[in-house]
Amino acid sequence: MAKVEKREKICILGAGPGGAVTALFLAKAGIRCVLVDKAVFPRDKICGDALSGKVVSVLNRLDKGIVERLNLSEIQLNSWGINFIAPNLKELKIPFKVNYDKVGGPIGFICKRMDFDNFLIEEVRKSALIDFVEGKEISDFEFKEGEWNLETKDKSLVIKSNLVIAADGAHSAFAKKVGGMNMEAKHYCAGLRAYFSGVKGMDSDNFIELHFIKEFLPGYLWIFPLPNGQANVGVAMRSDIISKRKVNLKKSMMEAIENYPKLKERFKDAVMVDEMKGYGLPLGSKKRSISGANFMLVGDAGSLIDPFSGEGIGNAMKSGMIAAEVAEKCLEANDFSDGFMKQYDEVVYSKLWSELNLSRKMQELVNYPWMFNLVVNKANKNKVLRETIICMFDDLDIREKLKKPSFYLKLLLSD
Repeated sequence: MAKVEKREKICILGAGPGGAVTALFLAKAGIRCVLVDKAVFPRDKICGDALSGKVVSVLNRLDKGIVERLNLSEIQLNSWGINFIAPNLKELKIPFKVNYDKVGGPIGFICKRMDFDNFLIEEVRKSALIDFVEGKEISDFEFKEGEWNLETKDKSLVIKSNLVIAADGAHSAFAKKVGGMNMEAKHYCAGLRAYFSGVKGMDSDNFIELHFIKEFLPGYLWIFPLPNGQANVGVAMRSDIISKRKVNLKKSMMEAIENYPKLKERFKDAVMVDEMKGYGLPLGSKKRSISGANFMLVGDAGSLIDPFSGEGIGNAMKSGMIAAEVAEKCLEANDFSDGFMKQYDEVVYSKLWSELNLSRKMQELVNYPWMFNLVVNKANKNKVLRETIICMFDDLDIREKLKKPSFYLKLLLSD
């Protein structure tokens, strides 16, 4: 088999949401790139399948027509909020917007990753500026005289590029070998996901459910409704806690489904429609270097997953958008040096760190079940508090209040 050689200024590794969006923003700016993925699409990706308002915001920046096409597609459900279930079994339903009326379109969607990722890839395929290569795994990375030499595992393809944008996920070989990203149990989360049919009691407005069961704290069990009457059900816990408590996550998840008071009747006649699958989540609970000479790390490859919610898609797409903007500046200045690339780190963390750091502190607060119970109990009785929590989805200053001890002291003293 003859070896194929491609030469392009920019090569993107990984065609998930982060990589696809990076390529699409580059194309929007008139910049060519090679986008390569080891899988052939459509392909499955283990995930919670929720698409936040951040996803919608980035897609609107790219092309509002994409959001309109997604909204009309049968692959997704419109989602209007979150139902938090505290350790004391009390529920707190929080819509994404105060007094939502469904007229202006949803703030969030729920869509299987197989379908959403392929939806974005169909957008990629439309662009003549994106050389999309699928079914090829890049395994060798050599940097010499200002140029990357990237070779596939089967030795059939070599890509020569000045700039590599690694968006190839939590287990990115490039991020590990070149970017120095290593797994740290305190900043890593293990998760399990399974698809079920026949789960009873799903919300009529497709609110996603987060069950803060004591055994999983500071993690949680989730139930996300899906098209065709299915549900994405999973659990996530920080890896250091799993190790410390010697938790069998699969066993604990099934025990919760079968015995937990809020779940056992709902799952009584439910059927798991595929096998339970596990995955790792590198959390953005500490600042890391996410660029270097002639490279940037996007999304999970850059450990940008929200420590509290576990959201990775929105941050991957946001960082991909920023990577495209920085790449354009690199080309204009013909500068791919380590110092020039640091503007990527600066912009990403200026946009995301306040939220990531706050989520880390929220994660720590969840270790105190009584405090979580207190907030839920009070919010159910107090309209102002409830609307304050609703507003925290869009306002970090309001969310900042939730990490301060004075906030909980006021709750204790309030009626």
